[in-house]
Amino acid sequence: MLERELNKQVTIEQFVASLKSGMTIGIAGWGPRRKPMALVRAILRSDLTDLTIVAYGGPDVGMLCAAGKVKKVIFGFVSMDAIPLEPYFRKSREAGGLDIFELDEGMLQWGLKAAAFRLPFLPTHVGLGTDVMTHGGFKTVQSPYADGEVLLAMPALKLDAALLHVQRADRLGNIQALGPDTYYDEWFARAADRTFVSAEEVVDRMDHSYPEDARANIVERCFVHAVIEAPFGAHPTSMPPAYGWDMKQLKAYAASAREEAGWDAYAADIIGADEADYLARVGGKDAVVALPLPIF
Repeated sequence: MLERELNKQVTIEQFVASLKSGMTIGIAGWGPRRKPMALVRAILRSDLTDLTIVAYGGPDVGMLCAAGKVKKVIFGFVSMDAIPLEPYFRKSREAGGLDIFELDEGMLQWGLKAAAFRLPFLPTHVGLGTDVMTHGGFKTVQSPYADGEVLLAMPALKLDAALLHVQRADRLGNIQALGPDTYYDEWFARAADRTFVSAEEVVDRMDHSYPEDARANIVERCFVHAVIEAPFGAHPTSMPPAYGWDMKQLKAYAASAREEAGWDAYAADIIGADEADYLARVGGKDAVVALPLPIF
């Protein structure tokens, strides 16, 4: 009875219905790696608008910008690695209609940690003496101790919601991220009022199904609001050790940005009505499983 009451599993439709226009949403992952793309596509299919997105961005940020969902991006970078400039994010910036808050990668991490610790800011050396400091409107604080050092005061990046994608979750909100590249995903979760985690697989109890991988639980379940089963939910980004990035799809997406009404055509051809439709349009599960893992 207690486990049924603590069941955190929801459908992807319930997930997107719980969001509101105008929210600040943190998207975990890193560039084209371990992005919660199934959740991003659910937002693309919705009527949500005026979002503030916080991310180490990749195609997640670009697609949301292309679809007109975003009013502001707070970012350390927006890139697809092998495709250095994310084309739709670039177009949105060049068009001048996008509010941006550009940070050093370490500053973004520090802002998430400040929010996680429920602090208004955290002091840091990162950003001092750079144009990020010059143009970002940042303030400094002086150490109250004998050193008297002046440090940048990185403001907290409070999130209304955070989106993560992992290998496994259970209905109680325990999660397991098996890859080597979890980066700062835990801090997105801790900085948010609500954290939504999509997973390749959702089981009843992690301690019953995969106790040997307990170390892969990157954040405590008290920080997880809901879990959503989304097989291949990181595609076209990579999901080590299950599958690599789909460079063919990423190149096609990037190429569409050079075409008149390219996003509309791409969305109509690829995004689909739901995740089953999307998977069929990109070649099916066998094609995704066969994607080689990138080597860095």
